[in-house]
Amino acid sequence: MARPVVLVFDVNETLIDIEALEPYFVRLFGRPGALREWFGQLVMYSMAVTLADCYTGFFALGQAALRMLAETHGVQLADGDVAALTDAMATMPAHPDVAPGLARLRDDGYRLVALTNSPSRRGRRTALESAGLDGYFERQFSVDALRIFTPVTALYLHTAGDLRVRASACMMVAAHAWDTIGAQSAGFSGALIARPGNAPLRAEGVHQPDLIAADLVDLAEKLAQKFES
Repeated sequence: MARPVVLVFDVNETLIDIEALEPYFVRLFGRPGALREWFGQLVMYSMAVTLADCYTGFFALGQAALRMLAETHGVQLADGDVAALTDAMATMPAHPDVAPGLARLRDDGYRLVALTNSPSRRGRRTALESAGLDGYFERQFSVDALRIFTPVTALYLHTAGDLRVRASACMMVAAHAWDTIGAQSAGFSGALIARPGNAPLRAEGVHQPDLIAADLVDLAEKLAQKFES
């Protein structure tokens, strides 16, 4: 693996702490675990609508997954509960390691961009802006541009093409193995951020991450050891 020129970051869970939504889901469902059930459904159906050649925005899909989850569990949603989810998704905080990790990576000479399932800015602050992270990034790419969700290889190739670099010059940094698998299938290298609840998919024939790090500070250190020693 050559030293990457561009680090392409997933946003949700990689940079932004989705556990901030836990109180919202406990209030609605009266139990822990509903957040992860909803997020798993959201990811699965984002892939399903892409495979079925249809599209709706990630926040709208998140609302639909919430309604579906409530229906399957017999939970009545009050007025405003569904709309409140969009506000909550747009204002999640960053993990504490993210700002120092990004600063180190930027200082080490990497170009930093984001590629997210979340919508592009349309009259409201992006998740990165709300978390105070937007200043670290050269560009913010959204799947809205192509109306397909990760991990379709076209998204990663489009990102590299827009940056005028080869796919092999890019490293995908994500907390989810599906994202690194998709990016590596497009010619990127891949770094998996093994946040709690996330691990590599160790299956024969499946791309394995080039690097595995506990968080972004650890990633910066591992990249420095690999390419600057």
